[in-house]
Amino acid sequence: MGLWLAAFAALSVGACHFSNNAFEKNVSIPRQEWDSRFRPSISLLITDTSSPYNISIVIRHSNAYHFNNLWFTLTLEQPGGVAPTSEQFEKTLGDNNGWLGTAMDDIYEQRILLMPNRQFPHAGEYRFTIEQLMREDPLQHVFNIGIRVEKGK
Repeated sequence: MGLWLAAFAALSVGACHFSNNAFEKNVSIPRQEWDSRFRPSISLLITDTSSPYNISIVIRHSNAYHFNNLWFTLTLEQPGGVAPTSEQFEKTLGDNNGWLGTAMDDIYEQRILLMPNRQFPHAGEYRFTIEQLMREDPLQHVFNIGIRVEKGK
């Protein structure tokens, strides 16, 4: 029994697969303090290179978050010896009327579309790495950061 459990645990650490045309993985931020040296990486196995995909970032933060926005870099490593690519983003989390996204008590979550209808040119494992670029370091009151990938239409 222990051998089967160990084998299952080892398999679940690798690249994740799609189910129901969507994939989402979130990483907990230690102590809700996102240090710029902590760069979560999320791997995904792509087998269908003919479909477009919508790539979103998922952020969960508290009402005490100090800013209305989030600056970050998203780095994408591709299979096939392709050099990694990085892109900077600045996304709005709130405005003068309050926080955007869905709320449960004082916790807010948003899924923000970054790359609509993105094609993956090669089958294989893709790795997304997220680096926060905010002036507050560590960035306080962030619970989770993640990636959501859905097949487009």
